[in-house]
Parts: sequence; structure tokens; C-alpha cells
Amino acid sequence: MAKTFFRLQKFLRRTQFLLFFLTAAYLMAGSLLLLQRTRLVIQQGSRGTSTNQALPVPDGMAGVGIIDPRMLQNPRPGPRLLVGMDALQEPALDQRHSPRWLVSRNSELRQLRRRWFHRFISDQEPVQTVGFKAMKHAAEHKGTYMGCFSDDSREKTLKGAVFYDLRKMTVSHCQEACAERAYTYAGLAYGAECYCGNKLPVTTSKPEECNSECKGEKGSVCGGVNRLSVYRVEELQAGARRRRNVIYRGCFRAPENITDTFPASLIQPNLTVEMCSEFCSKKEFPLAVIRGRECYCGYPTGRFSLHDSADRLLCSGMHNASSSAEGKYCLVYQTPVQDTRCTDRKFLTTKSKGFVALSSFPGAGNTWARHLIEHATGYYTGSYYFDGALYNKGFKGEKDHWRSRRTICVKTHESGKTEIEMFDSAILLIRNPYKSLMAEFNRKYAGHLGYATDRNWKSKEWPDFVNSYASWWASHVLDWLKYGKRLLVIHYEDLKQRLIPKLKEMVEFLNMTVTEDRLLCVENNRDGNFKRSGAKQKDFEPFTQEMKDLINRYILTVDEALRGRNFTGLPREYVPR
Repeated sequence: MAKTFFRLQKFLRRTQFLLFFLTAAYLMAGSLLLLQRTRLVIQQGSRGTSTNQALPVPDGMAGVGIIDPRMLQNPRPGPRLLVGMDALQEPALDQRHSPRWLVSRNSELRQLRRRWFHRFISDQEPVQTVGFKAMKHAAEHKGTYMGCFSDDSREKTLKGAVFYDLRKMTVSHCQEACAERAYTYAGLAYGAECYCGNKLPVTTSKPEECNSECKGEKGSVCGGVNRLSVYRVEELQAGARRRRNVIYRGCFRAPENITDTFPASLIQPNLTVEMCSEFCSKKEFPLAVIRGRECYCGYPTGRFSLHDSADRLLCSGMHNASSSAEGKYCLVYQTPVQDTRCTDRKFLTTKSKGFVALSSFPGAGNTWARHLIEHATGYYTGSYYFDGALYNKGFKGEKDHWRSRRTICVKTHESGKTEIEMFDSAILLIRNPYKSLMAEFNRKYAGHLGYATDRNWKSKEWPDFVNSYASWWASHVLDWLKYGKRLLVIHYEDLKQRLIPKLKEMVEFLNMTVTEDRLLCVENNRDGNFKRSGAKQKDFEPFTQEMKDLINRYILTVDEALRGRNFTGLPREYVPR
């Protein structure tokens, strides 16, 4: 009996030790995975859910102002907002999230942990030295492999267009992207970066130095560290060339000294738009300008800014040399070629003295504003979160720790005293809440570039989403007005309509200087790679009258708060709806 008891005791001790060891290993692994983002896990799943995300105000709590979601056990009662500056008072209660949203966020947390775990495992795998002979170059790809070349960042020849895809880059994908934009050569580097151009790099390298495997295609070479695998892309068929994205920009008065304004020109009888666009694309210019039989290529500049278009009738009969108001006007087209004067970006060489936030409610255009700031200043923007989709498309500051101060500003959707006061200053980007809510709902169900389906819009999720997020839109602005140390308020709608003046304000606020030509380049590339495409939702009104009444009251509160701080009030288009 004693022997049996001793064996049982020994087994239990061993089991207890094993459980203790497994628990410790699990905790250590979790700590390692979330070391940089321990307090940001929930935000990744919900696009940066604010710690002070507000929910509708129940009738019984009208005196408290805009309420933190933790104050509410049940967000369903009829919402009512106290319009006035007392909404700036701090919440008096601190309760938990409603069970419904807690379950949703716990689910998102589990998914995020899985992504972090798989990313961690893949990052920890030893880097295998892939033998050059094992790599495939041109055997399974269109086009001709030209060799391995040195990628000189100071004298880039393949700079006509640049693309990133740190998950799915393939040789074919890069070749097709360059061919669609009328380039002759496609070069791949670091396994994930694609460069296009019409001139081969000068310096060749040893074939084995191009040894980076393509992120989206095992066994294929996509350059190396400062090395380019260069392919001559297959010439598109005539029909495909005609379908290239040549955009009509308008009729403009020709500059006084047109030959000095544009660096390349061609005189051709029976000149067509396709001929001029093809010529300028080969020269790697984004503008094709036609005046009679003359074709000019160049960029938007101070002398030819494309800001003051003329009546198209003044360009009628353009192909007659003596017409078009005696050659005073010209037709302008955008070629498929990217304007590269503002595409170079890097991290700050020294830590920034000021810690600047780029703050907005989700869906208010933060990613677009980051695109504009990065291309205007030439420096990466950071992020309080880690968004793999943005990082994979070239926002390299996403992976840099947000406190590193190596970026020009830091994206955040946070609000609340602690989260705001850690920044020295902030650009506060505000967008119409109706548009913001729809944009964030689209992102939640279809990603950065897609649209939610009709089924999503007509489901119970949409009214729940509005009830939860509408007041967060207001509380976000109110908190930053209250706790922000130094603010520049930018309205999304003003930025769209007056891009260069507003972008200048933002750049000056960041203590940077920028040339007029670079700003014109940003304007020429204004959309970037994150403008929504695809089938839009059907033409129906997603907001019920109850939703509109709620949102309009929040709008009035924010407008009053802005004016109370001597900022410009909300644009007139916001209210009433």
C-alpha cells in the first residue's frame, strides 16, 4: 500500500513539474511574441480601438457627456448627447465593455495571436543559403533574364516605378506591372521589391549574389541585398498597348518657351495620342503634351503646373498646325509612367526632437495622409500599430517601433489623456463622420481597398457598428482638443480640394522644407496605391433617421468644440444630412 502511494506521489510531482514547465514556456513565448505590441493587440483586430472609444449616451446618463464604452453594460438604450462644451469633461465611470463587443474582440485577439505566432516561427527559421543553381531564372517566366546587377541607390536606372509586396512578389507579377506601364526592363531586389525602367543598370554583379528567393514563388530569384535580378519584359500586343492607362488631363495654355519647359520633344505628321504617349513613356516622363504635330514630354512644374485648365474648345482642331488659337493651347495626357521625383523615402538619420502624432478616427484618410507626407518630405511615417498589409505595400515605418523617433510622424487612432500627452504635437485629421463610418466598415469587411457587400450593409452588424463607433468619432476629436499640446487641425475634405496649400501646412508643421516641384510631383501621384477600387456598394441610403439624428448631434458638439478652441469649424457639408 505504501509502495503504491509512493508511486502515485512521484507521478503527481512529475506531472506538476511538467505542467509548471509548460505553463512557463507558454508565458515566455507569449511575452516574446507580443514584446513590442503588448498593449496594441486588440487594436490590430479592430483598427486601433481607442481606449476611450465612446458609445451612445443612454438617457439616464445625459449629464456625463460623451461616454467611454467601458462605462456601459448595455449600449442599446436610446442614445442622447448633451450638446455643449461640458462634453469635454472626463468620464466619471469606468465599467467593462459590453459582452457582445468583448466576445468580438476576444475572437480578433485569438486571430492576431495566431498571425503573430506564425510570423514569429517564420522569422526564427534559419536563413537557408539557397544555392544559385537551385534557383530558376527565365525558364518559367516571360521575358528574357538579363543578369544580376548592382543596385546603386544614388544612380538608379530602374526608377520609373517602384512596387513592394513582402508576401506575394513573383517575377511574373513584377514583369506584368512594368509592361503595363510601358517599361522595357523589370528588376527585383530583396525578394520583394520591383523596379521598372527603360535603361539597364551599368554595373553587373556575380550571378550568385542575386540569391534572394521571391516571397511569393519558391525557387525563383528576386535579386539580393543591393542586387537586382533584371528581366527584359515581353512586349505587349498592340491591343494591350492601347488599353494602357493614358489619362486625359485637359486643355491648357502652352508655356511661353515650350522647348525649355519640356525636356523631350517629337515632331510627327499625323501625330496621335497613342504615338505621343508611347514616345514619352519610353523617355520615362509622366506627361505627354500635344500641340498640332508637336509632341512634348515632361513633368508638372512651376511653369506648367496643370492648375488652370482652359475650355476644351480652345484645343479643338489641335492636329492642324495653324489652329488651336495659333498654337497657344495644348492637350495634356498622363502616361502610364510614374512621376519619380518624389518617390524616394528613408528613415530619419537622427532621432527627431519632437514626437508628432498623425491622429484620426479610423476611416478618416490616415493612410492617404501618410502617403502624401512621405512623398512630400522624403521620410517614412510610423505607426502605433503594426499593419502587415500596409507594410507589404511599402509603408516601411509600420515595422519600426513607434517610439524609435526615426519617422517623421506616427499614425494613431488613440484618444484619452495618457495616449495623447505622450506626443509633443499632433496633426489632427478630421473627416465627415458619415464617410468615415462607411470607410471603416468597408475596411473591416473587405480590407483597405475593397467594399463591403450588400449583405454586410443590411445585416445587424451595421447598426451595431454605427451605435458603437459614431460617438467614438466625436470623443476622439474632443479628447485631442482637450489634451493635445500643439495641434494642426486638417479637414479631409479641404485636403482633397486644396491639396498643395494644405500639404504645405502639414510639412511646415513638421518643420520640413519642400520644393514646389516635389509638391507638384505629390499632386501628380496623389492617389497612391490605397484608393479603393472594385464594385462599390449599391446606391442606397445605409443610415436610418435614428442614426442620422445621433450623428448630427455629435457633429454639432465637435463643431462647437473646434470653434471654442479658435479652430475652423467643421465644413458646412457635414450637417445637417
